[in-house]
Amino acid sequence: MHRITSLRMEHITKRFPGTLACDDITLTVGEGEILALVGENGAGKTTLMNILMGLYQSDEGRILINGEEVRFRNPNDAFSAGLGMVHQQYMLIANMTVLENIALGYKEAWSPLKLDLAKVRGRIVEISQKYGLAVDPDAYIWQLSVGEQQRVELVKTLCLGARFLILDEPTSALTPQETDELIILLRRMKSELSIIFISHKLQEVKNLCDRLLILRHGAVVYEGETADHSMADIAALMTGHEVELPVNEEEACNGTVVLDLKDVNVLSDRGFLALNDFNLSVRCGEIVGLAGVSGNGQRELAEAINGLRRVESGQILFFGEDIANKSPHHIIEAGMGYIPEERNTEGIVPSFSLKENLILKDTEHDEFAHHHFLKNKAIDSNATDLRVKFDIRSPNTSVAAGSLSGGNIQKVILAREISRRPKFLLAVYPIRGLDLGAAEFIHTQLLEKRREGVGILLISEELDEILDLSDRVAVIFKGKIQQVLERKDANRRKLGILMAGVHDDQTV
Repeated sequence: MHRITSLRMEHITKRFPGTLACDDITLTVGEGEILALVGENGAGKTTLMNILMGLYQSDEGRILINGEEVRFRNPNDAFSAGLGMVHQQYMLIANMTVLENIALGYKEAWSPLKLDLAKVRGRIVEISQKYGLAVDPDAYIWQLSVGEQQRVELVKTLCLGARFLILDEPTSALTPQETDELIILLRRMKSELSIIFISHKLQEVKNLCDRLLILRHGAVVYEGETADHSMADIAALMTGHEVELPVNEEEACNGTVVLDLKDVNVLSDRGFLALNDFNLSVRCGEIVGLAGVSGNGQRELAEAINGLRRVESGQILFFGEDIANKSPHHIIEAGMGYIPEERNTEGIVPSFSLKENLILKDTEHDEFAHHHFLKNKAIDSNATDLRVKFDIRSPNTSVAAGSLSGGNIQKVILAREISRRPKFLLAVYPIRGLDLGAAEFIHTQLLEKRREGVGILLISEELDEILDLSDRVAVIFKGKIQQVLERKDANRRKLGILMAGVHDDQTV
């Protein structure tokens, strides 16, 4: 396979009904170069890369590799040319193993009579050792955390022979430590291939990327050297205005405990204790941040609180009622709001319209239904109001929610949960994969609910988010709370040590 020494997209234009997704975009990536592609959610970044990978066909423009024009009719054409993309929404089959997922695309292991799984396993081991990307070939995808699935996607892409990498939000599901490791890995990989790096984390862009291309509303607003601009400059170019993430500066809350978990034990999908005698409480009008490395019980905790996972023992007291093992419907009606980790599979029904997704939890309520018949005018009016209030960018309220960008899907979920006036809100990675403008908006909304007296449990791996918003910070490790810190006592160093499993009294 020949090395890709240059890639150029010229005057790419792509229209969807009611939307100009890409407006005359030109970009160039040289040999051994890392180009940052940044912009707000819905700015056209993913659409542009889907055109490059043959998933979409552009209305205008052309693609050149090593100076020669190419036309990709489908992703197989792009793979054959040496392009590989790790998508923001992982392209993995949940009920198959890592080995089987990678084997599906590894043509060298296929013959008319059999599939050589040993050859696939050897390739996985080779790539894993070469790049320091540890994966378990025999683990089922559904058993893996989001961060582990992201690693599998990267290994899969490299196994299939990619010589030019497109990474769409590759660190959105990674811990700070994993992110640092990935940045080091990508710097090493520069000697072998070129990379387009899509990210909203501007510190990573500054640390990793040589050049920068900024999109706004589908058009290029800046192209140049990354070193020439500060993170604040880049954020302003992305959004068209200065961006400043809000900070919780309110007095500490001494309200009534509204969520109280006592000695909760929950099993993981693999059968071990994901939560082990877990204890935590949240008061009304306070934000408790739960920090921890991915895979230490956060997912199981969120599912247990919302009735989606069985509690083996212990109590989950919600306004005094034990809701452990109650149905999700009962818990919703009790006043629980939930922003889940997996927005596409747990937060929305992708094939349903935007307006339908906004009333998913209220189809039995008089406001939107009468004798089991939906009130279409009320549903339309509700969607129109929320679309404006929460700045959901879509052609109309009838489009399929799954067709929206990640940030706009997150806004749909936030709009639904907040508009229901919950008594409590569980927010799991609420700004994962979102641009700074969307993060600013969501953090503002969370702080507003806090001021209204709503208790919030914020589960996040973004330490800046935890430190900016929380009244108290709890650190989880292997299903147990290591320590709960007051906001004034929490900092990145102390949280990092606790996240690694070292108790505060063991530090020096």
